[in-house]
Amino acid sequence: MKAAVISDQELIGKYLSGNEESLEKLIYRHKRKVYAYIMMVVKDDQLADDIFQDTFIKVINTIRSGSYKEEGKFIQWVMRIAHNLIIDHFRRNKRIPVINNSSDEYDIFDLVKITDPSIEEQMIMEQIYDDVRALIELLPEEQKEVLIMRHYSNMSFKEIADVTNVSINTALGRMRYALINLRKIIKDKNLVLSA
Repeated sequence: MKAAVISDQELIGKYLSGNEESLEKLIYRHKRKVYAYIMMVVKDDQLADDIFQDTFIKVINTIRSGSYKEEGKFIQWVMRIAHNLIIDHFRRNKRIPVINNSSDEYDIFDLVKITDPSIEEQMIMEQIYDDVRALIELLPEEQKEVLIMRHYSNMSFKEIADVTNVSINTALGRMRYALINLRKIIKDKNLVLSA
């Protein structure tokens, strides 16, 4: 017989009642998704570790102080904290690139297919993924974060909108412009992104 899954809210309640293990379970449940998002944006192990730790320190302090309000999903709240800490980091370092917009209608991620490749194909695909990541870095910050949340963290546009504190239409618009900009960069640089 399968054990019932304890909700995030129940784990928070148990933690506040003195059960430290509940907090560990809560962090363990969401750590992969949060860390993957942070790492995709900052691309530095040490910095990602620091922001990840800062995120959960803030989460723990907010829960302990009784300031946490259940206004939706716990993970969206945690992702918003991580997102804000990343933005703070980029603001401190003033690393926000800008690209102009264009308009062709294909999705760059349709070109990258995942199969069981040979060693040679795997090397080629790794190079393509590296190229795509490098192209993503050229996008304006707001477009880059939506694209990363959608394609690398598998977040819905509703989740992205909640984390970034914008409407779903704004999140969709940012994604659309991100793809338009990627196509323009690929065209301008005359790149081929297929094996």
